[in-house]
Amino acid sequence: MPIPESLDRNKIPEHIAIIMDGNGRWAKKNNKARVFGHKNGVKSVREVTEGAAECGVKYLTLYAFSTENWNRPKSEVNALMQLLVTTIGKETKTLQKNNIRLLAIGDLENLPGNCNSELQRAMKETANNDGMTLILALSYSSKWEILNAVRRLLNDVKDQDLSEFELNEQVFNSYLCTAGIPDPELLIRTSGEYRISNFLLWQLAYAELYFTSKLWPDFKREDLWEAIIDYQGRERRFGKTSEQLTS
Repeated sequence: MPIPESLDRNKIPEHIAIIMDGNGRWAKKNNKARVFGHKNGVKSVREVTEGAAECGVKYLTLYAFSTENWNRPKSEVNALMQLLVTTIGKETKTLQKNNIRLLAIGDLENLPGNCNSELQRAMKETANNDGMTLILALSYSSKWEILNAVRRLLNDVKDQDLSEFELNEQVFNSYLCTAGIPDPELLIRTSGEYRISNFLLWQLAYAELYFTSKLWPDFKREDLWEAIIDYQGRERRFGKTSEQLTS
């Protein structure tokens, strides 16, 4: 499908973050087990990743598995982890073909060994790709990330590697999982829920929020482009007035 003419290629958000919600409800709607929804959600990951790269997005972060998701039924968690291993293995060639670098953020040490090793392998293989960067948030929560950053920061102060007087936003950013990655300008959440669910709380401070009732397996590249077009129609003031921006 061609990119719509109404999408301004000169105003593409550099970084888009997506909360991929609705796999379970999509499966229920189709009278299938929840894992069936997750498997079909992988198709949307491929669609949206390629659609983002096609229109010039530089960073795409997908909320794939939160720290709270470990509390789901063990059978579902095991199926999700196995699906993750299989998907990463299959999609590495696609990432290479599209010049996409893979990164991951979160408490990765909590992932099963085979999942973490497959993830590390894919990140290593795609490390030199300089097109779009795809970031998977796995075993991630923003509260965990911020607390982890504070612990590391306090250790550096204790070891005198950092002075408390040096602390500012830029320094604190360097302790986050997303160090070196620009903050998202656009957050998309599917499935009709209106919350950000402990996702990139620090980084989303000035992001534009876009909510759609579409369940994640039904969300395709044209839906991504529609969200970008909506974003392009907004005025981003960052605390200033409209008059200040126009002047």
